[in-house]
Amino acid sequence: MDSAIIVAIISAASSIAVSVFSAVMAVYGKKHAKLRKEEMEKYERWDELRQNVAAGTQCLLRAEIIRSHEKYIDRGYCPVYAKESLTREYQAYHNLGGNDVATALYEQLMTLPNERRIDNEE
Repeated sequence: MDSAIIVAIISAASSIAVSVFSAVMAVYGKKHAKLRKEEMEKYERWDELRQNVAAGTQCLLRAEIIRSHEKYIDRGYCPVYAKESLTREYQAYHNLGGNDVATALYEQLMTLPNERRIDNEE
């Protein structure tokens, strides 16, 4: 066989192989891009849900701190078990980004005595 024919066959075979490879990669690339887009959308939905749950939890913790403040300030004391619970609530609230008036209320509660004071008026 003539070397020019062999070169032409090899060249044609290479061109066909490159074309097939390019076509396969184009299809795969589109599928991969679609999967990446779907995964990103799914991640964004989960991230939005996570943010909403965190904001709602923070709101509930803040409301509980405010409710406890009203309750124990009226009583004039705050039992140790309530202070322990409030400390956990406040830490979670603070870790979720809360740091407003609830901080001052929490600090006031921590200064209350642990037991009711009984005054002797004799």
